Amino acid sequence: MKRLFAVILFFLIITNLFSQAEQDSTKLFRVETADGNEYVGIIIEKNVDFIRLKTANIGIISINQKDIVKLVEVKKEQVKEGTIWYENLQATRYFWAPNGYGLQKGEAYYQNMWLMYNQAGYGFSNNFSVGAGLLPLFLFGGAPTPIWITPKLSVPLKKDRVNLGLGVIAATVITVNESDELSFGIAYGVSTFGSRDKNFTLGIGYGYAGKTWAKRPIIMMSGMIRTGKKGYLMTENYIIKSEGGTVVFSMIGGRSLIRRVGLDYGLVLPFFHEMEQFVAIPWLGLTIPIQSK
Repeated sequence: MKRLFAVILFFLIITNLFSQAEQDSTKLFRVETADGNEYVGIIIEKNVDFIRLKTANIGIISINQKDIVKLVEVKKEQVKEGTIWYENLQATRYFWAPNGYGLQKGEAYYQNMWLMYNQAGYGFSNNFSVGAGLLPLFLFGGAPTPIWITPKLSVPLKKDRVNLGLGVIAATVITVNESDELSFGIAYGVSTFGSRDKNFTLGIGYGYAGKTWAKRPIIMMSGMIRTGKKGYLMTENYIIKSEGGTVVFSMIGGRSLIRRVGLDYGLVLPFFHEMEQFVAIPWLGLTIPIQSK
């Protein structure tokens, strides 16, 4: 009986291995190496020392595991007319505003805008992420320095089609005199319609300072659409109403994927009733994903 059990167990293990090999033989993988090269193909052998990759252009190659910086599966939707399109490196945000998508568990990024704005985020689960950031104004003679955290809950109502996001941007200003510290921020909710590559987001937020909340909400409307293998068009718009009138901020521009960096660029266009001339403020930012291979 023991021999029969051992034979059955051995048979099941071998069957599972062959089944796994057959399943993996149809999957495409993208491999980035330490010397900056990138290869796409099917893994035909893998062990602790190296992998053997069957590519369409240069045939079968061997890559040492120690030289692999990143190894990811290429999804079917990333293959367009035989070309691999990179994933959106910051699919959870536009220029600055969040959308309903969330970071995946273990996914992380660093975001910088005009050198001074610094923020990093981490996905603790597929539905919950937290970011933190600062403006290092203390470098300029000990000036008051804003810091913030951004917890966010993402709820997919229909996978890759409709997503809800709820979060808070909670900030404070660190000063030499602790009595001068001020807490402020925004509590928001957003609804995103579409995929990570092409979507529209409608959001609403209420700002606060100290214990006082704004009487009127901030309305946000944003969207992005993929234009090619490495490019996106983006827009981000805010409608802010107050007793003094209505102010609209529009951001128009794009995102380019340059290997492991997402470069955002565009213009910020403010509009309000009293303005006497057209104003356009340039925008420049980058996003660097932080992921283990």
